[in-house]
Amino acid sequence: MTSIRTFVKRHPLLSFFVLTFAISWGDILIVAGGPGGISANNPPSEMLLPLMLLALFAGPAVASIVMTGLVYGREGFRDLLTRMTRWRVGARWYAVALLTVPLLVTTVLLALSLTSPAFLPSILTTSDKASVLLFGIVAGLIVSIFEEIGWTGFAIPRLLARHGVLASGIIVGVLWGAWHFPVFFWGGAASSGTLPLALYLFAILFSILPAYRVLMVWVYDRTESLLVAILMHTSLLASQFIIIPSSSLVGVAAVTLNLVFTAVLWAIVGGVAVANHGHLSRQPLRRRVA
Repeated sequence: MTSIRTFVKRHPLLSFFVLTFAISWGDILIVAGGPGGISANNPPSEMLLPLMLLALFAGPAVASIVMTGLVYGREGFRDLLTRMTRWRVGARWYAVALLTVPLLVTTVLLALSLTSPAFLPSILTTSDKASVLLFGIVAGLIVSIFEEIGWTGFAIPRLLARHGVLASGIIVGVLWGAWHFPVFFWGGAASSGTLPLALYLFAILFSILPAYRVLMVWVYDRTESLLVAILMHTSLLASQFIIIPSSSLVGVAAVTLNLVFTAVLWAIVGGVAVANHGHLSRQPLRRRVA
């Protein structure tokens, strides 16, 4: 037990990521009834899906709380709470956090809808706009709180102590995408359409998420507000429920949207870097971590 605690304290980031995946994926396997319960052609039932998602989202939050307690104790919890309630950051950062995805994805969808009506934003075609809006916002906020207590609450500050915004964002963004694998693999055959499942999953998991995480890390680096990070994550998830027509976009259409939107996000990242004289990070890069 002592050797494990020593390893955890020496390698808190590695320990956090391993624990996050172990909790999320392990709980999903338990819910599914073992490895045989998860397959590309076996989507979860309506009863299992909420339990599976709860198991997934518990991973980052539980891992963050456990690691914070083991490595930093009460001081770490005070720091986490302080960042979670830091709301005085300037209106422009709230605008970036809340409006970036809705404005960009709506623009991309409207442009692509010129080639196919399947790309029309779902909020324009649904008959029950109020319910869609309410569900998207509430579900997005709940999920984002669970996830960002881990990703931004624990991992990001420790990565920024050693790396810049770009490297930190890519590291967490790639792991963030990989972490979603069971959700997209379970029932992925139906969603991939005519595309090979491996190609479809790679495009879905490792396109938008790394690029958007870089922007999230940039905002956090400027504000040091976990609250703003939660809202920025909420904006992404709410847009998926409210704006992106997921039911009509499968296979090539889904991958096309992801790749085009990813290109736009990386263009934004490049624009931010140019506007800041080639740098995304504040200086100095190294800072004390509670």
